[in-house]
Amino acid sequence: MTALKDIIAQRIRTTGPLTIADYMELCLLHPQHGYYATRDPFGREGDFITAPEISQIFGELCGLALTQSWLDQGQPAPFTLAEPGPGRGTLMNDMRRAMRAAPGATEAAQIALIERSPHLRQVQRDLLGPVLHLEDVTELPDQPLFMVANEFFDALPVRQFQRVENGWAERVVGLGEQGLRIGLAPPVDLPRQGRIGDVVEDCAAGVVIISAIAARIAAQGGAAIVIDYGGWNGVGDTFQAVRNHRSEHPLDNPGEADLTAHVDFAPLAAAALRAGVEVSRPIHQGDWLMSLGAETRARRLAEAGDTGAMAALRRLTHGDEMGHLFKAMAIWPKGAPAVPGFDALRLHANDT
Repeated sequence: MTALKDIIAQRIRTTGPLTIADYMELCLLHPQHGYYATRDPFGREGDFITAPEISQIFGELCGLALTQSWLDQGQPAPFTLAEPGPGRGTLMNDMRRAMRAAPGATEAAQIALIERSPHLRQVQRDLLGPVLHLEDVTELPDQPLFMVANEFFDALPVRQFQRVENGWAERVVGLGEQGLRIGLAPPVDLPRQGRIGDVVEDCAAGVVIISAIAARIAAQGGAAIVIDYGGWNGVGDTFQAVRNHRSEHPLDNPGEADLTAHVDFAPLAAAALRAGVEVSRPIHQGDWLMSLGAETRARRLAEAGDTGAMAALRRLTHGDEMGHLFKAMAIWPKGAPAVPGFDALRLHANDT
């Protein structure tokens, strides 16, 4: 039993079963034993590898897309260049380097990282130098906001509800003879249809966060690109754990494995629309990167001696790798040009 599993078990004995969201929050962010509070989980030595760690191509193209949006909106200065859940800072470092292609962009950019882990904050400062660290997106400076959120929303806590005979029963973490187990709370009414056994997931935190981001962009200008694995109005249990690059049961090693759930882009898009911005329909990550010139960039890197550039391109863009599993969605102000790669994909309220 991990130290955190013992703490969770005692809490259940005292106050009753935990929602999946409460369990995720404890496992990921407990101040002493939480996953992100105690380690650097990224890269081959960690538990998983994210797109920025695979190749500089990913971060460079994200940075260039934001730079073009900045140019299209009249080069506002200063502006906030932000990233929630920035990991080691690799993506931000690559974006910042790519933005040097536009005179004045890096000088106008004020970097803000939304990061709650003291350990990762130090890792980010070691790479990027002095940056503004924030606890929450509501603390972002009151100025134009240009942001990329890569594999951020999948780590936000979700609640799960399972369709039963007389309604929807919330899935909860309780105690059984063998330790932690998944059970069902008493049924409640939810305003949605489903078949017996269906599981739906609700990420209320994601809706709050995307609403705050979209409201800032609607009021001040800017753009946001959200990249994550997931779908549209999804049904099914996607709650999962990864440790040492392998999947395991989410209840096995609390605090020692990364816990995530697939992102449902539909409620995020609806929330952004309500905030008064333009929103794109999610597209495949691979299609988006290729539309921005990923193959050309990979070939140039290969010609310069990067022997892994073409393999990295395949991993990022191919349908059998990350290319189709991961989706990209963009937000930009009404009346402004679309974020590059999302031109003809504007979403309207009746589509959500």
